Amino acid sequence: VKPGAYLYCGFSREISKEELQQRIEENSITEVLNKVEVQTGDVVFIPAGTIHAIGEGLLICEIQQNSNSTYRVYDYERRDKNGNLRDLHIDKALDVISTECYQQNAYGLEAPVTEGTTTSQKLCLCKYFECTKYTVQENTSIYVDDASFVSIVVLSGSAIISCQNETMEAKAGDSFFVSAGRKVVHVKGNCEFIITNI
Repeated sequence: VKPGAYLYCGFSREISKEELQQRIEENSITEVLNKVEVQTGDVVFIPAGTIHAIGEGLLICEIQQNSNSTYRVYDYERRDKNGNLRDLHIDKALDVISTECYQQNAYGLEAPVTEGTTTSQKLCLCKYFECTKYTVQENTSIYVDDASFVSIVVLSGSAIISCQNETMEAKAGDSFFVSAGRKVVHVKGNCEFIITNI
């Protein structure tokens, strides 16, 4: 994260849909967005319908509910590969956007727990998914059940990940999908990763 990096998340105050539409038309929407300065390791929960944008100098791990719906209301006048302004989805966005003042909520953020050489911390727990961050110094095991798949995103370091008869090397930026079913994922190495399941 670069010094001064930030993201926008929700509005800094409650706003009417009429004012929102006017600000979209006047390209002044950023004046009423909630600016969140971030540091490496920060977690920001963004509920569905919350306007948001990622600022410069950030590398993020974005965990999201699978909806395939993104509505763009402002695009910093960026252009596509043909030089055209990218499409906006103002009418659709106005139907679903939350215009309340954004209040950061921990949504399950818990204190870290250390067992042996592994520290885990619940980052998010909501009705759609949960995320847990693991910091491993030697090795750990993750138990998978019939209720959910497991997604693994490696944040830093390197490890060997094995499950059943498969073994793979893992480094920062790699992601793995383990289907639901009774099995154990073994992680050996020095690394940080996020586990997501539903």
